[in-house]
Amino acid sequence: MKLYRTTRGAVVENDDRFFLISTADWDTLLNRDDLTQFLTEKISGLEPAFPELSGDELLAPIGKQEVWAAGVTYYRSRSARIEESKDAGGGSFYDRVYQADRPELFFKATPHRVVGHGADVRIRRDSMWNVPEPELTLVITAAGKIVGYTIGNDMSSRDIEGENPLYLPQAKTYDRSCALGPGILVTDVPLPPTTEIRLDILRQGETVFSGATALKEMKRTLPELVEFLYRESSFPDGCFLMTGTGVIPPDSFTLRSADEVRITIEPVGTLVNKVE
Repeated sequence: MKLYRTTRGAVVENDDRFFLISTADWDTLLNRDDLTQFLTEKISGLEPAFPELSGDELLAPIGKQEVWAAGVTYYRSRSARIEESKDAGGGSFYDRVYQADRPELFFKATPHRVVGHGADVRIRRDSMWNVPEPELTLVITAAGKIVGYTIGNDMSSRDIEGENPLYLPQAKTYDRSCALGPGILVTDVPLPPTTEIRLDILRQGETVFSGATALKEMKRTLPELVEFLYRESSFPDGCFLMTGTGVIPPDSFTLRSADEVRITIEPVGTLVNKVE
């Protein structure tokens, strides 16, 4: 079952049928620990509202929630961070983070910096080396329960972060640096370790990069990341947590304006954004 925030309101997709949910408050909806059961009961007996959902109707599936991110959760990310920061003296810095009991967690975006499926993401004007980072993203309630999954694009300026690890907030957080969508897979069942995360980057219609990883390559567990995030922080409306990337283009690659970024995580869907 999938939940979408649309121009029509909250829409549930179940068995290829689309149901319009009368609940108007998106934040209250996402903050339900019983979200799977609630939506199942809500659509029971309802007639489908329409035969299909247009991509033009989709909004980013976020209300008042903050977006946080976990770093260096995959070995590939560890290796890339070591390489990009070696000249700044950070060569062993990320290896220690990878091996540590405490994960790297950082603030990514407020809702107004987030875009949805089909919208444009941005690269910083003061950066020369930019990449998308495809990430499974958790939807978590105020009580710390994972109630769903969406797709996240953590846009990153690798040259800024590589210059000095203390510049991480500038490399990660800026207007339209985060994309979420297209919707939320609502389930109480954890995703299997074989779940694939695929990134394809197209330039003028041609694929210039393609790569994939699987959740089994992640060093840390999803509940572990949530537990650390919620230790001393409260999230009254719940939050989104990007869980890190295991797919990073080679050092010779940087995004250009008009590139198309496609991130696929089945059974969540495919998030598509163009670079402004």
